[in-house]
Amino acid sequence: MTTTTPKFDNGDQIDKKGSFNRKEACFRSLIAKDNPVFKPELDRYHLFISLTCPWAHRTLIVRNLKGLQHVIGLTVVDWQLGNDGWKFSERDGCTLDPLFGFAGIKEYYFKTDPQYSGRFTVPVLWDKKTNTIVNNESSIIIRIFNSAFNDFAKNPELNLYPDHLAKEIDEINDYIYPNINNGVYRTGFATTQEAYEDAFHILFQGLDKIEERLSKSRYLVGGTFTEADIRLFTTLIRFDAAYNGNFKCNRNQIKEFPNLSNYLRELYQMDIIKQTVNFKHIKGGYYSISSVNPNGIVPLGPNLSYLDIPHTRK
Repeated sequence: MTTTTPKFDNGDQIDKKGSFNRKEACFRSLIAKDNPVFKPELDRYHLFISLTCPWAHRTLIVRNLKGLQHVIGLTVVDWQLGNDGWKFSERDGCTLDPLFGFAGIKEYYFKTDPQYSGRFTVPVLWDKKTNTIVNNESSIIIRIFNSAFNDFAKNPELNLYPDHLAKEIDEINDYIYPNINNGVYRTGFATTQEAYEDAFHILFQGLDKIEERLSKSRYLVGGTFTEADIRLFTTLIRFDAAYNGNFKCNRNQIKEFPNLSNYLRELYQMDIIKQTVNFKHIKGGYYSISSVNPNGIVPLGPNLSYLDIPHTRK
């Protein structure tokens, strides 16, 4: 009997223990004044995102915080991820492809490389001059946005990755990514009880540790708001709405953590960040994942009104 390794709609794989393992993004070019190909220019680059996806959400937040809306174009794909990847649509909050009239993101991958055989993921940072994908790794894109376009940015003084905090930012990112950012996926996509329980305990141990950390400092790296906070925020804001229910991350909701919930409220209540959050896309996207919710029913709850209660962080 031949066995195959099951795959999810986005191409990620499950190992023999039933554990979820995320594949790495493969386009890693940078944009810089000294780059021979990709130089910072006004209206040269276009960002494709999903408002469902926490990785893509990071890039949108940094783009907007830096004031790059007039520099980097934006297209939002449909909230539902299918077997062929992300599609363009005219549903509420989504947009059709403005550059080539493509049906979906995968066509941008094939335009870049006709032999491409990887995943069709977002975010995608596209270069309109060379007609190629510059980068599809969110952690790199946010650093490109943080520094490469300061000559055009409305908020060039904002530095989300200052040199004197870089080591500490990297350290906390390296902890939060496997334990929390990807931890919710390892929990939700586990296909055996053992893999689920292992991921579940790691996830909540991670949240407990960050809860304690935030009892001692306003942000993840002392009193300075950095990229680390944005990277955590995009997971936390989806937790009660999607991960707690659909991914069975249900020991606690974020609103039950005194420090995490207060911290989440502070970030959410920043107007520029709040404007990037779309719970219709978040819930519609996650609850359309057939491998974990085969009937596709989107719950009416939970009540997320606590997010608007004034925070007391200082």
